[in-house]
Amino acid sequence: MGHGSDQEQKHIVSSENADAAADAGHERGEDGPVWDVVVVGAGPAGASAAYAAASAGRRVLLLEKAELPRYKTCGGGIIGPSRDSLPPGFVLPLRDRIHAVTFSLDGKMTRTRKSRTMLFGLVNRSEFDQALVETATKAGAVLRTGATVARVEQHGAAVPDRRTAAVVLSDGETVLARAVVGADGSASRIGAHVGVEMDQVDLGLEAEIPVPKTVAEDWAGRVLIDWGPIPGSYGWVFPKGDTLTVGVIAAKGEGAATKQYLTDFIARLGLAGFEPSVSSGHLTRCRAAGSPLSRGRVLVCGDAAGLLEPWTREGISFALRSGRLAGEWAVRISEAQDAVDARRQALNYAFAVKAGLGVEMGVGKRMLTQFERHPALLHTALTGLRPAWKAFARITRGSTTLAELVRMHPMAQRVLNAVHKPTEAKAAGAADADKADAGKAGAGKADEGKTDEGKTDAT
Repeated sequence: MGHGSDQEQKHIVSSENADAAADAGHERGEDGPVWDVVVVGAGPAGASAAYAAASAGRRVLLLEKAELPRYKTCGGGIIGPSRDSLPPGFVLPLRDRIHAVTFSLDGKMTRTRKSRTMLFGLVNRSEFDQALVETATKAGAVLRTGATVARVEQHGAAVPDRRTAAVVLSDGETVLARAVVGADGSASRIGAHVGVEMDQVDLGLEAEIPVPKTVAEDWAGRVLIDWGPIPGSYGWVFPKGDTLTVGVIAAKGEGAATKQYLTDFIARLGLAGFEPSVSSGHLTRCRAAGSPLSRGRVLVCGDAAGLLEPWTREGISFALRSGRLAGEWAVRISEAQDAVDARRQALNYAFAVKAGLGVEMGVGKRMLTQFERHPALLHTALTGLRPAWKAFARITRGSTTLAELVRMHPMAQRVLNAVHKPTEAKAAGAADADKADAGKAGAGKADEGKTDEGKTDAT
C-alpha cells in the first residue's frame, strides 16, 4: 500500500497546499492556525469526513492517536453500501471476493448458498484504513499521527471567540477549529463531550489464523456465518488469502460464554491446531434513539456516534456514510457566523443521519429482537426459502437495504411487527395482573467446506 518511511513521522503533510495551512493568509490563534475542520480519528468515518471537507477546499486537519497503518479488530466485510460510499476512483485493497455463504445453526444444519455475482468483498482493515487516509490527504487534508485528544472545549480561556472550538491534546497543546468532527471510535472522548448515549453494547472476539495453502483454498470465495448459542450471537469465518479471520459477537455481560463460543467454534472448524497471529476483542455500541449527534460546533459520526447496524453489528458502511455527511455539514458549520446558524447546520446533519441510517438502525433493532427469539426460523428462511436468500444477496450487494425491503414487502412488515405483539400483550397482561393484585391488597458439528447432503443453491 505504499507505506513509506514518512508514515513513521509524527506529522505527515501530503498536499501541495499543506504549508499554506500553517502560514500566511490563514487566521491564526495563539497556538497556531485556526483550521476550518479538525477531524479526530483516522478510521473509515474520520477519513471519509476529512476527504469530504478537504474536497470542498477547506483547511482540514486529521488527528490520529496511533501510528498508521495499525491493526483494527474487524471482520473487514465490504458490502454494497460501503462500496457505494467510497471516494471516486478509490481502489479497494480486496483480499477476497465472496460468492458463497455457508450458514450453520450453532454448528448444525449446515448449508451453503451460492451467487453467480460477487456478494461482498473482504479487506484487512489496516490496508483499507490506510488507503482511505491517503485518499483524504491527496484531497488536501493534513494528517497528524501520534496525537491523542484529551478533550474539546467550546468555552473558556482556550477558545478565542464563539466561532471557534479548541481541541486539547494530551500533551497540553491546543488545536483551534471552526468545526470539529469526532470519529474516535466506540470509546470516543468527543462522543462524551457531545453526550452520546448507547442502549446496546456487544462484545466481539476475533482471531487472525494463518493457515496452510490447502486450507486457504477450501475457504476461497466463501464465508461461514454461524448463528450462535447465546441469544443474539453469531460467528463468522472470513478468508483473506493465507489467513482466516474467525470471530464471534454477543451481548456484553456474556463474556465467559462468548469466549467459550469462540473456543468451541474454532475447534469444530478444525482450526484449533493453528496458532493465531492476533487475538483481540472489541466493544461495539449502538446509540439510543434520542441520542445527540452534535453539540455546538462539534459533530460525531461512525462508532463515536454509536452508528452501526444493531443486528449484524456491521459498522463500516455506517462509518463511511456518516463520515461523509459529517464532513459535508462540518464545512457548513465552519462557515457559520454565529451559534444560531451553527446549530441550524448541526440539526440538518442530524436529520440527514436519522432519515437514512437511523431508519436502517430501527429496522435492524427489530430484526435483532426477532433473531434473539427465533434464530432457527431465520436460519431456515435463509437456507430453505429462495426469496429470503435473494433478499440477503441484494442487501449485501447494495441493490437494496433491509429498511427498503421491509417498507416494500408487506409480508416482511408483518413478520417484524409480530415480534413486538407477544411482548406487548404479555406486558399488558402483567399490568392487568398487577392492578388486580394491588386491588386485592388494597395497595452440531459444522463441516468446513460441505453442505448438508451435498446441497448448494445458486442465484
